[in-house]
Amino acid sequence: MLLRNKVKYTFNLIRLFSQVNQPKMSLESAKRIAAERAIDNHVKDNIVLGIGSGSTIVYGVQRLAERVRNENLNIICIPTSFQAKHLILDNGLTLGELDKNPVLDVAIDGADECDIELNCIKGGGGCLLQEKIVASCAKNLIIVADHTKNSQYLTERYKKIPIEVSPIAYVPIKTRIESLFGGDLKLRMGVAKAGPCVTDNGNFILDWFFEGSPTTDFDGINREIMMIPGVVDTGLFIGMARKAYYGMADGSVLEKEV
Repeated sequence: MLLRNKVKYTFNLIRLFSQVNQPKMSLESAKRIAAERAIDNHVKDNIVLGIGSGSTIVYGVQRLAERVRNENLNIICIPTSFQAKHLILDNGLTLGELDKNPVLDVAIDGADECDIELNCIKGGGGCLLQEKIVASCAKNLIIVADHTKNSQYLTERYKKIPIEVSPIAYVPIKTRIESLFGGDLKLRMGVAKAGPCVTDNGNFILDWFFEGSPTTDFDGINREIMMIPGVVDTGLFIGMARKAYYGMADGSVLEKEV
């Protein structure tokens, strides 16, 4: 009996050690499996597809290009940024524009954070306006991300909300939002350049450092901010996404939809 208990105890220790030390998938690998799953599930022949911006989308476009080559698919790709445009061209895909394709079958994009109702914060890469325009033209917006972007409520993990503004109005807008809602707005500065970050549309970005809660009315806040003269758009994507794919640390893909 003593020997049996000792063997059982040793086995449980080994199993516990194995679970604790089991290698976890890197965030880049998690991004890849989420993006590839979305492309496989939502891309079919003869569709117009919105291509988002950011690091996760790179893996999706690579998978899309592979499928186009192997399956001879006819896909028109609508970019959400300068980066997305060149990603499409570099992978030999067909570049389209909203002037000729005002209605998209689906748009696939990343997010900085996504809550349980699939409301999102986007714009960490500075492309929020074009991303929102393309998303609004799509019958379905699909989010792809790694598991760190999956939150219960907005600002739980990602503590800033990007707001694209007219350069002439950034100081009044900053003052107005801080007065209405609190928090701290900071002008986003450029990387490897002197001065502010300038978007593809020639605007500035204010990063609003704001901590909400599960009861914060982000829809109402978004509507009120959008009424301030000089605000071009916000990084709050409320009620736009229909499904999200999260690459998990264990190599699985979590799918959520509303």
